[in-house]
Amino acid sequence: MSRVAKQPIALPKGVECHVAKDGITVKGPKGTLRMHAIPGVEVKSADGHLTCADGSAETKFAGTTRALLANMVHGVSQGYERKLELVGVGFRAALQGKSLNLSLGFSHPVVFPAPEGITLETPSPTEILVKGADKQRVGEVAAKIRAVRPPEPYKGKGVRYAGERITLKEAKKA
Repeated sequence: MSRVAKQPIALPKGVECHVAKDGITVKGPKGTLRMHAIPGVEVKSADGHLTCADGSAETKFAGTTRALLANMVHGVSQGYERKLELVGVGFRAALQGKSLNLSLGFSHPVVFPAPEGITLETPSPTEILVKGADKQRVGEVAAKIRAVRPPEPYKGKGVRYAGERITLKEAKKA
């Protein structure tokens, strides 16, 4: 069995976990997340802890299951957040209801609707915050927003993750 799977997951105050044959449901103050049961992996809930174990020698998913469950517990208790920055003259973001209106140098504004379970915020016109309980969905939505105009390699203009370093290429020499 993996070393990761041997570590129990502590359930914080206000987080409930229901283990059934068809799946595992984790409920907390930030929402409810559900995961399908992985065949061959036993998940047990006792004394405010979750434990994972391989049911048979053929399956090797106990560590993966434990990591996914730990992400679910963290998501429903504290939530996940990705920050994006807009770099470029005239590049702006604004919220219109639940949709994000992006002005990224195209001839038209780009409207990005917020998916279910994800909240979008714009603390300043050049910053976007993507928040939610599901780590995978938060990362996926942030990647889709970045894909609208990824940073270009010559001036670095575009949508980038906060703290992302863009290696700039040298311009053509005369």
